[in-house]
Amino acid sequence: MSEAVRRGHVTKNVAEIAKAPSLDDEEIEPYTIEEIQSLLLEASKLRNSARWVIALALGLRQGEALGLMWEDVYLDAGYIRIRKNRLRPRYEHGCGDTCGRKPGYCPDRRQIRREFKKTKSRAGRRTIGLPSPLIKLLRKHMEEQARERQEAGESWEDKGYVFAQPTGGPLIPNTDYHRWKQLLTDAGVRDGRLHDARHTAGTVLLLLGVPDVVVDAIMGWEPGGSARMRARYMHVTGPMLQNVAQQVGDALWGAPSEVDEAEAEGSEGGPSDLN
Repeated sequence: MSEAVRRGHVTKNVAEIAKAPSLDDEEIEPYTIEEIQSLLLEASKLRNSARWVIALALGLRQGEALGLMWEDVYLDAGYIRIRKNRLRPRYEHGCGDTCGRKPGYCPDRRQIRREFKKTKSRAGRRTIGLPSPLIKLLRKHMEEQARERQEAGESWEDKGYVFAQPTGGPLIPNTDYHRWKQLLTDAGVRDGRLHDARHTAGTVLLLLGVPDVVVDAIMGWEPGGSARMRARYMHVTGPMLQNVAQQVGDALWGAPSEVDEAEAEGSEGGPSDLN
């Protein structure tokens, strides 16, 4: 609109005077440590189990996890590089639109969208350290994928995805989402969005007292909006509130041992000490 004003097509940029609607952020409750443990236990029974561990432990977005390549995984050094983002497939009819179905369900459908693209921001292209248990899990995952590759034989698509289909092709985001939902059900954990795993990872970082600049790097947030993103993703949890309450109590009434000593001294003195 500003360009239209500059070129003389319109006299006023109405977008500048329009009042944008206010949107309330949806209240999101991150998963507790107990819930995370239940999810990890159930995920260990699944194929591509490390995919869910990465989501809950590192906070990768769905596209980042599904777009992760082995060439960006450095297990000996203990880190991964996030550079690619898996795109949702888009199809067109290959039958000339005669099957009567949507393009995605056409028997002769053709993929018209590339599988992945580079992360959209400089902050999104980042390096993340791996916890030791996750390194072991990824090594095991690599061995399992090698066995699948041998079983697939000539059907194997050598595309280098860390989390792939049994024949090496990329995972479909919609299928990945439904597997998350099934994981919640099987683990007996309350329902939630797949993106809530990212909120959970951010909250865990806050509970651990990780410095803000490190949190920004792990989560892939731009410096300009990182404070707002931390406020959005990192939720004040029960343990944090209890910790603050304890600090307030210690400051006003003294530590528990000090309070006990003061009460003991008061009881020994008796009423006569007040005269």
